[in-house]
Amino acid sequence: MGKPTLLILAAGMASRYGSLKQIDSFGPHGETIIDYSIYDAINAGFGKVVFIIREEFVDKMREVFDAKLSGKIEVDYAFQDFDLKKFGIDREIERSKPWGTAHAVLSAKNQINEPFCVINADDFYGTDSFVKMAEFLTTEVTDKQMALMGFRVDNTLSDHGYVSRGVCEVSDSGHMKSVTERTKIYYKEIDGEKKIVFEENGVETELDPNSRVSMNFWGFTPLVFEQAEKMFHTFVEENADDPKSEFFIPSVADALVQTGQTDFKVIPTSSKWFGVTYKEDKEIVQESISKLVADGAYPEKLF
Repeated sequence: MGKPTLLILAAGMASRYGSLKQIDSFGPHGETIIDYSIYDAINAGFGKVVFIIREEFVDKMREVFDAKLSGKIEVDYAFQDFDLKKFGIDREIERSKPWGTAHAVLSAKNQINEPFCVINADDFYGTDSFVKMAEFLTTEVTDKQMALMGFRVDNTLSDHGYVSRGVCEVSDSGHMKSVTERTKIYYKEIDGEKKIVFEENGVETELDPNSRVSMNFWGFTPLVFEQAEKMFHTFVEENADDPKSEFFIPSVADALVQTGQTDFKVIPTSSKWFGVTYKEDKEIVQESISKLVADGAYPEKLF
């Protein structure tokens, strides 16, 4: 099996964060979070990186990434936009934002023909996650078995507001039985104790801190593009009048599981996730990276 590809979702508007956090600096020499992910991916054996971005940012992204990655890993770009014709949908819909993470993945269908891993641009996943996913994508992955990196929900929250996570139901054999996108998960004081809850339609439900959640770190084969495109057609028809509707990766993965096409192995990781949903998270991430560098987990200068 050839080298897998890393697909980085970097088209987000960063509405809660307030700036283009994809190229914000966090490391000692101005490194972005993406730099650490790519560094880990190169060392783990990935052969190509594809950035999903908004087309207006392509020059800025090239300026930041092309030169330093030259000769280390193949680099390509795909654009997430409002053009539905490229998916065979003959209509135009007015929206302020594209259709979410599964639409972003689908936007790279012409750039990827090999097993690939999807990650968010603004999440720091840690070395262990990339090593385990690279091993899976080079030794185990098939159209019948794909993977999800499973993080403990209590390792993935922000102290500064709610987060969105795909909450997994995992079988005894370590496979995903279902995954449900919960768009508002947060800490709440209940009877003097700090609990984790998710809110849905105004109702709060407590969540076990050991629950495994998706941080959008998936291992796929190109079969996922076929499934996503079929579902996207239906999604657009059903949600044409909702300008805020989003088509999420967990919906596609869940459909593959529920229809019996694919099993998803939930790979547990010891990596401590951290990320920047909110501006206030930045300092914590910078401190965490400084500590990893001081401990020798990463060189002071990556590239």
